[in-house]
Amino acid sequence: MPNLGFRILQRTERPSPTLLHQFQDVVTPHISDNLNRMHAICSELRPYHQAGSKLVGVALTVKTRPGDNLMVHKAIDLAEPGDVIVVDAGGDTTNSIVGEIMLRLAQKKQVAGFIIDGAIRDTVAFTNDTFPVYARGITHRGPYKDGPGEINVPVSIGGMIVEPGDIIVGDEDGLAIVPLRDAEGLLKLIREQQVREQLILQSIEDGTVNRDWVDQTLKQKGCEGL
Repeated sequence: MPNLGFRILQRTERPSPTLLHQFQDVVTPHISDNLNRMHAICSELRPYHQAGSKLVGVALTVKTRPGDNLMVHKAIDLAEPGDVIVVDAGGDTTNSIVGEIMLRLAQKKQVAGFIIDGAIRDTVAFTNDTFPVYARGITHRGPYKDGPGEINVPVSIGGMIVEPGDIIVGDEDGLAIVPLRDAEGLLKLIREQQVREQLILQSIEDGTVNRDWVDQTLKQKGCEGL
């Protein structure tokens, strides 16, 4: 019988390096817009690293009981370069899940970043570094290392489901999840939006921007005073 809740699974899919690289210049608002604003991790997870650090990587998922990081340690050992360790710790901030030692271990393995639906500690180590770390909170209380937990299973991070192998993008506006199965099609839509927005910005600059849509929308909504 499988030991449900205490197991390590294999990640069966992973984006190609070429596909992943194409998301380096993609911003989270464009991902959100083209996924009908349904694939953003909640804003309660905030960055604790230096401003300006971009996060792009592949989800290596961990589900653990609140306050325990045994499986997070194992995930670091299993991580491939470019992985983002995504930890569902139940959103509990009583005990920290990662600290400076795990930060240094992850950097040594060329992990792309941490997303922790839980707490971190040794905050100065994170805030003085460019290594991307998003978490729900801070506590000095250390973690337990007993388990249980699972690796490479679907996890819920702030209400958003993340699958192993999904593409993670994080910037100053937050975190967005790109389902691997939709990544190539989404990228095409984003490129089209980038062109449209560049044309709008140019029309603002040269004074030819058309703002008729504002009054048209207000009239359709029955707004008085126009």
